[in-house]
Amino acid sequence: MQRAFEWYGEALRLVKRRPLPFVGLAIAVIAAEVLLGFVPLVGRPLGNIVVPILACGLLYGSFAADRGERPRAAHLVAAFAAPVGSLAAVILSSLVVFLAEWVIAWQLAGVNLLAADGDPALSAGEVLLVYAGGVAVSLPLTLVPLVALFEGTGAAGSFAASIAAFRRNVGAFLLYGALSLALLGLAVVTMGIILPVVLPLWAASSYVAWKDLFGATTRSITR
Repeated sequence: MQRAFEWYGEALRLVKRRPLPFVGLAIAVIAAEVLLGFVPLVGRPLGNIVVPILACGLLYGSFAADRGERPRAAHLVAAFAAPVGSLAAVILSSLVVFLAEWVIAWQLAGVNLLAADGDPALSAGEVLLVYAGGVAVSLPLTLVPLVALFEGTGAAGSFAASIAAFRRNVGAFLLYGALSLALLGLAVVTMGIILPVVLPLWAASSYVAWKDLFGATTRSITR
């Protein structure tokens, strides 16, 4: 379980190396999700495909910071150049988590998260419950995007590798999930003000976890 603290500790060090570029990438991801939410009918479904790919820019930014380099705006679109199988892994892992959140929101308050006016109908407590469910479902899939993008693995292999790593380190991942949920709670309480800081920490901590559990180095990463 100590590993979870180490993952976040190292993630904090990575983000502190280049805080403003990380925050800039996070703001761009948040803005893309908000703007797509205003697009009638297709905005939210499209957001569930495009935004997770853009969010991978924070993973590439973490890799850059790990090498002493600066996260760049180009990292936002870097994942679009990945093989189709790797992109499928990223999208599918995100959709699985979203489906869990959708079911919880529907059961709690009859809210359809795909509707343009879905989120405002949820109270702060219900939002936390929805995301708590999403975090729980996401834990076995935490490393899917990293295995897919940085090892060039397809969807099936990425899911299998991430789930296997979770099963070998259940305690660490449970604590990791609790820490992630605590950060999310702070974001909800502050009305999302600290979300541009939380998102880079999430991404960097998952990057550190992948390096730790898979013995990866900055030289061994496929780009």
